[in-house]
Amino acid sequence: MKISLNWIRQFIKTDWNSEQISELLTDLGLEVEGVTPFQSVKGGLNGIVVGEVLTCEQHSNADRLKVTTVSIGAGEPLQIVCGAPNVAAGQKVLVATIGTTLYTPEGEAWTIKKGKIRGEESHGMICAEDELGLGSSHDGIMVLDADTKVGTLASELFEVEDDQVFEIGLTPNRADAMSHYGVARDLKAGLLQKEINLELITPSVSAFHVEKRALKIDVEVKNKNLAPRYCGVTISGLKVEESPVWIQNRLKAIGLAPINNIVDITNYVLHELGQPLHAFDASKINGNMVEVKTLKSGTKFTTLDGIDRELHEDDLMICNAEKPMCIAGVFGGLESGVTEDTTSIFLESAYFDPVSIRKTAKRHGLNTDASFRFERGIDPNITEYALKRAALMIEDIAGGEITSDIIDIYPKKIEDYQVRLSFENAKKLIGEEIPRETIKQILMSLDIKINNVTETGLGLTVPAYRNDVQREADIIEEILRVYGYNNIQTTEKLNASISNTSKYEDYKLQNIIGNQLVSQGFYETMTNSLTTPNYANLSQDLNPEQHVEMLNPLSNDLSVLRQSMLFSGLESIRHNINRKQENLKLFEFGKTYHAYNDKREEFKHLALFITGNRHTERWNSSVQPSDFYYLKGIIESVFNRLGINNLKASPISSDVFGEGLKLSQKKVALVEFGLVKKSILKHFGISQNVLFANFNWDAVINTAKNNKVSFTAIPKYPAVRRDFALLLDESVTFAEIDTIAMQTEKQLLKDVNLFDVYEGKNLPKGKKSYAVSFTLQDENKTLTDKQIDKIMNKLQVNFEKQLGAELR
Repeated sequence: MKISLNWIRQFIKTDWNSEQISELLTDLGLEVEGVTPFQSVKGGLNGIVVGEVLTCEQHSNADRLKVTTVSIGAGEPLQIVCGAPNVAAGQKVLVATIGTTLYTPEGEAWTIKKGKIRGEESHGMICAEDELGLGSSHDGIMVLDADTKVGTLASELFEVEDDQVFEIGLTPNRADAMSHYGVARDLKAGLLQKEINLELITPSVSAFHVEKRALKIDVEVKNKNLAPRYCGVTISGLKVEESPVWIQNRLKAIGLAPINNIVDITNYVLHELGQPLHAFDASKINGNMVEVKTLKSGTKFTTLDGIDRELHEDDLMICNAEKPMCIAGVFGGLESGVTEDTTSIFLESAYFDPVSIRKTAKRHGLNTDASFRFERGIDPNITEYALKRAALMIEDIAGGEITSDIIDIYPKKIEDYQVRLSFENAKKLIGEEIPRETIKQILMSLDIKINNVTETGLGLTVPAYRNDVQREADIIEEILRVYGYNNIQTTEKLNASISNTSKYEDYKLQNIIGNQLVSQGFYETMTNSLTTPNYANLSQDLNPEQHVEMLNPLSNDLSVLRQSMLFSGLESIRHNINRKQENLKLFEFGKTYHAYNDKREEFKHLALFITGNRHTERWNSSVQPSDFYYLKGIIESVFNRLGINNLKASPISSDVFGEGLKLSQKKVALVEFGLVKKSILKHFGISQNVLFANFNWDAVINTAKNNKVSFTAIPKYPAVRRDFALLLDESVTFAEIDTIAMQTEKQLLKDVNLFDVYEGKNLPKGKKSYAVSFTLQDENKTLTDKQIDKIMNKLQVNFEKQLGAELR
């Protein structure tokens, strides 16, 4: 949720800066995830000055260009080539000087530079309003009043609003804070705890009155359970046009695109007070009758986005005497909305049942600002006030007049909540005794009424808009969040119990391997287990029939549980690459989920992802790309840390890899790894290689448990190294050399290592050269040359017999 600092200051006149307010809001439970600067005109018109066109001549090499000289009040006049059809001598214009940064409508920056256009020098640009962000017209340059002073900065002529916008990660229970007024209300309570007592300013609606009762529209609510309160009023004689700049700035700051004055005002009040409103073109309300009801299942209805939808029998609809006009609380209809020709409206303000709105929105895959609020529960007692607020704004801005009494159908009032607070229970739950006067002050600052006070506690009335505060524990939570969690003293001692658990517990091994991977430069990720079913089309390994589907998915992109760890990891890689983070090493412990007939199974995995270079660029070393063998070394280090050895490598069969290996022990596959197929990377828009390793973590844990650790003393006697340069067929692998060597000498041969490979010039066709080292050691005595030569001769003979090798 986006909240504008300038807008907040309309409710509470604080001089705190955005950083201070962010910290306090976060402490109050309204976590500020980020603060973004906003300018109503991007760039703030810096470098733009008023100039006067002194001369305007036809360009010698272009029919549509003019060569002008422009005075900007300082220095020599500038020669500027201009392509606008309306440029003429004597005009006062806006000039972007050399070095000025301008922005496209899409927000891309570009800089004015000195240059030549068709052979004529140009030292700046005479600007149109869309090039400056002052409007959308590109018919020609902006021409100012003749009395505008040359050299005046454009920022002094046009009001540029600077703002700070908070991105608040609102939790679902805080429906009361889904508006600027709600956030300001919390801010006031927080400031009061810091002994800053500020008034909460609310817009006055005392000027509301009916001009004349010229347009009456009857309302009938046929399902009062789904629409407990419904208000409406008609406004006539209005003119639909652009909103004033100040409203546009407020909406743009929070990411909304202005549409027209009527729609913008309903959006403004929505984000100001948290009450959704809807304006119907009164001329399209057949029979001058509004009916709030459900319709037959399968009824067709076209929404504002032009999509034909089939209604469910439980969808609450706003209808006229003949047909539906709007999905209540969710989305308007195409035929009943406000257009440029609208002159009178029926303005709706209502309280709809949250459960009904939530189900309807999910059924139709719609998530609007209105449904977001209705489905969490808005204030049922602000309905009429918000209606009056919007009606007065429309009357003032769109020139209309109120032409009916307010219809307010509210048969059964939604009552406030009665709660009893025990001081003793508050002390137990908080862990510290908060002064009773402080508790009272906090509760009153939150609009919680204190009905009676006793020695043991308080009798309270909680306003209906706080639907998350209905129990004593909720009251204590409210006290604590405003008092400040940071103000609760920590205890001087920590009690803990020691558990006797196996060293092979899953979480212990995860911590061990996680710490090791972090020390090797990896970052841990936690991705969503919910994903799109479309990923099953990218690999033959995945079966769409094995998807575990969600009963009530948030969207089609989050409708099934993942069958593979790969795709959520590639989403993370794409996100980082798009932000210029191209050298990545990521790991994730997670689960995959599979449906087999009536059976559901989940499996634990460790996924590794490597892409880009091993290290960032350095002045004293060359760039080294991450490759297959680098990943293989990381994997081997994981198994070494867990004491798992004697692994067998075999070709991979997984469809997600272009090339790779599988490591197994006793026919149990522990890990598959390799290069991800190009076709899969292309689907994610990733152009660089990605290495992926998929550990069967359940199997790894079981294998680690079954491995016995043995200890031996460190040998006292030195090891000896001997090398062979072997000429081999191209098909021979190092694994074959290693196996033959270890079978030839099982006692004294400790290690076999491949340290050089050569293919190409000076070698016979189909041959390659391996440089292999052999480490020999006797733990009880020093080896003699005779013993070493004997072993090396045996190795040479076996390599020649079994592999057809030759010594080089």
